[in-house]
Amino acid sequence: MPATKSSRPATRMNAADRRELVLAAATTAFARGGWSGTSTDAVAREAGVSQPYVVRMFGTKAELFREVFARALGRIVDAFDTELDRMAADPDAPTAGSEEYWSRLGGAYGDLIADGDMLLVLMHGFTAGGTPEIGAQARAAMAQIYTLIRTRTGCAPEVARQFIANGMLLNVLLAMRAPEHVEDDPALGELAECAFGESLPDATSGS
Repeated sequence: MPATKSSRPATRMNAADRRELVLAAATTAFARGGWSGTSTDAVAREAGVSQPYVVRMFGTKAELFREVFARALGRIVDAFDTELDRMAADPDAPTAGSEEYWSRLGGAYGDLIADGDMLLVLMHGFTAGGTPEIGAQARAAMAQIYTLIRTRTGCAPEVARQFIANGMLLNVLLAMRAPEHVEDDPALGELAECAFGESLPDATSGS
């Protein structure tokens, strides 16, 4: 029986979709290998495209990482802004001086934990301070998060520092894959359970 051609037209990704594909693949690759340990070749393999295509699209590995890092930061900022807007619009929402208020804001960050790759990219960016363009971006990102918390909540500097420190502890635990090894050491398990709370199962599936 002769083969027949499909009547369905072949679908092609537009430029924006192709860019998103490569950025998603780069997020996975950089999360796995870090800034120094990831090449544009590795990103290309992850995306299923050629290495020259990645270079044509982003120019350099540094520019690609910067875009991946900015994308991850944007998700965190959006999560905080969304929750802060939600509480500001709710007359029954807790006030900034209450534990519930900060628990809800922290929950917005906790919702991102299932995407472990995104948070690991941030960690790699924060530890790449020796690369001038990445270090500058990472410092600006930390300042942006701190300013957002301070200005939108009206909290004292110490409160903002504590809130950010709690989030960074989650990132460190994810980077060492602690959620996957809570059974290995009772102390590690206790710390992970205390830090992640109800988000621990998400951290395990996302890491």
